[in-house]
Amino acid sequence: MLKDFLAISIAAILGANLRYVISRLAAVEFSPVFPYGTLIINILGSFIVGLFVIWTTERVLLDPRWRLLVVVGFCGSFTTFSSYAFDTISFFERGQWRLMVANILGNNLLCLGAALAGMAMARAI
Repeated sequence: MLKDFLAISIAAILGANLRYVISRLAAVEFSPVFPYGTLIINILGSFIVGLFVIWTTERVLLDPRWRLLVVVGFCGSFTTFSSYAFDTISFFERGQWRLMVANILGNNLLCLGAALAGMAMARAI
């Protein structure tokens, strides 16, 4: 059990730091007005989970502890659903309807598509 906690913790540190870097880069490269970093992170995280879970359960049987490392540890700290929820409600409170709808549609449709793409890729390899 201690090894599981350590694997989750180490992966969580990596995921959280990558989340920070991508968020900062997205704000500089695109715009701080819209949470592009959150959107990019949620899409990537959805793709990684879809790819990893299908690949490791249907293609290559890995020790289940790898799922703790990648899905629970890394993606759990990397993806940003709580940030997405806060950003969306903040747009709502400020009456920024277009940004709110763009955030909802972008994160939901693109992340569902990314999960599907990851699953399809895992099944293709």
